[in-house]
Amino acid sequence: MNILQPYRSGVDGIAISNDGARLFYSALMGRRLFSVSCDALVNRALDDATVATTIVDEGEKGGGGDGMESDAENCVYTTNYEHNAILRRHPDGLYETLVHDPRVLWPDTLSLATDGYLYVTVNQLHRGPRFQRGKDLRERPFGLFRVRVDASPVLLR
Repeated sequence: MNILQPYRSGVDGIAISNDGARLFYSALMGRRLFSVSCDALVNRALDDATVATTIVDEGEKGGGGDGMESDAENCVYTTNYEHNAILRRHPDGLYETLVHDPRVLWPDTLSLATDGYLYVTVNQLHRGPRFQRGKDLRERPFGLFRVRVDASPVLLR
């Protein structure tokens, strides 16, 4: 492994809209949120260019992050590894910070449960050997946190 190579990643965060019509996504190193039509994605008769016409740039997402989740009110939750944070995007496009804590070291996967809590894993990716000149600076145990958001998960049928 050449540790001096740039870290490259593609899409690393997806969430579905509350009605199942749109799939939200972003790149790990990207700062923008996009959505695409789910109907177009599953229609094998459409070519890539036609599917691409259904992409919407949903705007700035508040920083880099890879975890994403959605709720029944069409809010989108995103991790923010730059600020040790978790954000909630409301349907009007405005964001609020739900969590900002130094223990949230590279928040990763999000899961909204029926108990009204948003669960998040913390993987300390930035402390791994690839980012630390071959040294593993991660501290175990890795974290699993939850925050009460009083929201319901998307339950499509």
